[in-house]
Amino acid sequence: MGGGNFGEPGRIEVIKSVPATIVFVVDDDAGVRGGFARLLRSAGLEARCFESSEGFLAEAANMQNACILLDITMPGLSGPEVQAQLNQRGITLPVIAISAHDDPASRSRAHGLGARLFLRKPVDDQALLDAIHWVTETPSRN
Repeated sequence: MGGGNFGEPGRIEVIKSVPATIVFVVDDDAGVRGGFARLLRSAGLEARCFESSEGFLAEAANMQNACILLDITMPGLSGPEVQAQLNQRGITLPVIAISAHDDPASRSRAHGLGARLFLRKPVDDQALLDAIHWVTETPSRN
């Protein structure tokens, strides 16, 4: 009989599952969105993809264990304009800014509006997964 109560009649074992990290992917390029979504799913993350800034902002809300992967150069509202609206609404999800156009002014503006990281496209898969893990596990210094 030794060794505990596991499997004994009348005993209920509760297994808690940890919810997957949610990554909001905001990029106007369908190929980029699809590639990011596949990568994120393969790593056990939940991808919620948006082709427009406006579509994302309609659903944006604070939540635990989530971050935003935000293209800086988008038609309509740009990435920095989205960041400014998130700030105005008090939405504090960590932002990873991405862009094919990597210049000091873009980096500075994204960081000034609260982006935790700025990555240049094409983004290395492992670097992106590490960045997502870092921003969702490390408290903001704001």
